[in-house]
Amino acid sequence: MKTILFSILFFSITYTSCVPSNVFEKNVAIPNCKWKNEFKPSYEFEIADTASDYSLFLTMRHTDAYQYANIWLNIKTKMPDVKEYTSMRIEVPLAQENGKWLARKSMNEIYEHKASLTGGGAIHFTKKGIYTIKLEQIMRVNPLTEVMSVGIRLEKIVQ
Repeated sequence: MKTILFSILFFSITYTSCVPSNVFEKNVAIPNCKWKNEFKPSYEFEIADTASDYSLFLTMRHTDAYQYANIWLNIKTKMPDVKEYTSMRIEVPLAQENGKWLARKSMNEIYEHKASLTGGGAIHFTKKGIYTIKLEQIMRVNPLTEVMSVGIRLEKIVQ
């Protein structure tokens, strides 16, 4: 019985380590947990597969002392071979009306969100190459306190 379990475990680890990941994720720590307007984390990723669709998510960690039920962002995107960014303003809900956080994970007083930036829909990249995304917080307060890190997560939709 131990041999069978060991074989299954060995095969699972070996197989998954050889499969390329269909996910890009990068998180950037916010200095002193105070996100200033002028601090605009940037993320670069390469798209090689233009036949697939992708989902884009905001990842964010904050403390329980974060004072808002949402966050407003400018998401600036630059495509390969293009010098200028396009900008999209978006509100990302972080809590329900009753104040309960929408976080996917929590540990003590730290909450981690994974919120769709595509409204549950898909993105289709038409050009191969390096894409850049910048996140800019556009809340009315500066700095925005109690934000520990922000990032993006890009997942290829497997059909």
